[in-house]
Amino acid sequence: MTLSEIEQQHGFTYPALYRQLERDGMLAVGEYGPDWYKLVYPTLTERPTLLLHADDFELLNIEAVAAEAETLLDTDDYRQIDPAFQFIPFAQTGAGDHYCFFASSTQDGEMPIVLLWHDDNEAQYLAKNLQDFMVHMLLNSMADQDTYNGVSDEAFKEQLAKTLGTHARYLTARQAEVLHALLVRDIIDYEVALPKGRTETHRGLLTDIELASLRAELIPCEKFDSYFAYSTAD
Repeated sequence: MTLSEIEQQHGFTYPALYRQLERDGMLAVGEYGPDWYKLVYPTLTERPTLLLHADDFELLNIEAVAAEAETLLDTDDYRQIDPAFQFIPFAQTGAGDHYCFFASSTQDGEMPIVLLWHDDNEAQYLAKNLQDFMVHMLLNSMADQDTYNGVSDEAFKEQLAKTLGTHARYLTARQAEVLHALLVRDIIDYEVALPKGRTETHRGLLTDIELASLRAELIPCEKFDSYFAYSTAD
């Protein structure tokens, strides 16, 4: 299966950036299986593929994209997606929610990225295009070191540096400049405000407040974090 065949089958055109990523090997993650982390993952870490180290993000290879796109269209699929909506998946979360191109919502050449929740009749806007989505995910990664799994400060910064090494060329000069500037910062611990006066400690290169500010500056999206129902089924 090729990207062109998927386009022909579903009647849409991939963003030029996704095509460029494919040509550059940035989508070549191999086939997932029980030994993927042991055998394939180590071969990708020096030159990370698309958002290899992002939290809760599993890039789909082209064959998986084709299969998942078919499933979303299946009238017998439990999600019963409204046929007026065209979602083309390119990645998924560990729980099986899909990061998708929202092809039927393309405006002025911009194809939004949404997260299609599998257990709720909701899709969530994340970015107005793929380039901005990459920045969104990279900022999130910089703000949240994986202390749960014991990722050291050194490993955290090394992963980010190598990721920027393969990703910066696909961003605007301003986006790349800001991300590189963040990378030379000292890691900090900071508190995130939660409902009912609670707080949660996080660790990273920028706080949640700075994250929101940079997102507004670098990747403004009027619909960011808004939701809509993707099915008309009861």
